[in-house]
Amino acid sequence: REKPDRSAMAFSDRTRQSLTPSFLYTSTSSARTLQGIPLPKMMSSTTSLPSDLSPKRIVVPSPNEPGKIEMYSPAFYAACTFGGILSCGLTHMAVTPLDLVKCNMQIDPAKYKSISSGFGVLLKEQGMRGFFRGWVPTLLGYSAQGACKFGFYEFFKKYYSDLAGPENAVRYKTLIYLAGSASAEVIADVALCPMEAVKVRVQTQPGFARGLSDGFPKFVQSEGALGLYKGIVPLWGRQIPYTMMKFASFETVVEMIYKHAIPTPKSECSKGLQLGVSFAGGYVAGVFCAVVSHPADNLVSFLNNAKGATVGDAVKKLGLWGLFTRGLPLRIVMIGTLTGAQWGIYDAFKVFVGLPTTGGAAPAAVPAKA
Repeated sequence: REKPDRSAMAFSDRTRQSLTPSFLYTSTSSARTLQGIPLPKMMSSTTSLPSDLSPKRIVVPSPNEPGKIEMYSPAFYAACTFGGILSCGLTHMAVTPLDLVKCNMQIDPAKYKSISSGFGVLLKEQGMRGFFRGWVPTLLGYSAQGACKFGFYEFFKKYYSDLAGPENAVRYKTLIYLAGSASAEVIADVALCPMEAVKVRVQTQPGFARGLSDGFPKFVQSEGALGLYKGIVPLWGRQIPYTMMKFASFETVVEMIYKHAIPTPKSECSKGLQLGVSFAGGYVAGVFCAVVSHPADNLVSFLNNAKGATVGDAVKKLGLWGLFTRGLPLRIVMIGTLTGAQWGIYDAFKVFVGLPTTGGAAPAAVPAKA
């Protein structure tokens, strides 16, 4: 009998193997494991597995399975950043009509005398479309701000907790919340400021521009590129106290709710109840935020509306009482709802990707990895 050509058979085997996609028989450093035992780096598709390592026992974790994002890992901060984009961008865009009336009440109180009359004036002069004037710079600006606000807050909260040490992180937790949120907001406002300047000009000067596409170049032509940051100091003055109050009061209120109002520990509460607590804590925090930051909010609106105006001009025209009270009731309603919705959306996204909701315990001091 004629003997088979062994070289031809070897060539045939190599050819068949080369035509098989490598991912079917090759594992990488992040490949699936068999009860913690990694597959061999090279395995033919015809290689048989021992009975205790049969393919039926291969488990590939679902990407949506809770707990698959490691706390304080790059993936954790990326998830918090994206959650911030959703929470701030969508909510601020949704309350554009309230924001528009509020800005016009601050700029022209003789014309926009109250909330109800302000909506009436806008409806009469600009129609329904006028209620969403400036929604594009609002969406883009506050999406960028939310990304930095929430992402960097989680980073700085962990960073300052590690600096303080486990005991001091618990003892001075409120100071850590305040420092972390203030640090994050300094960065967030740099991202927000250009869009905020264009938004206010579009909303408060009829005929200036239809929106971002024509308003941005007109603003730069009129004020120069640096004019986009003319309101950065008042914006910091408004947003930093606002954000410090927003995060510190939220964390405190949520902790008090779990401690005094809910009989079961947070870990045993349903996700729906936890998200309800997040919304309630956010709404209460929003009321405090509105009161603390309102004078600076009036300054930002005044400076971005009037070319060449100064803080002294704003104080002289509005007066101290006007700085603290003009448009405040509407802003309390707007910011309370806004902040509650933001925390609800942010924590809902965290739950969606398998992370715990925010608050309810002192900041965890996670030991540094060796």
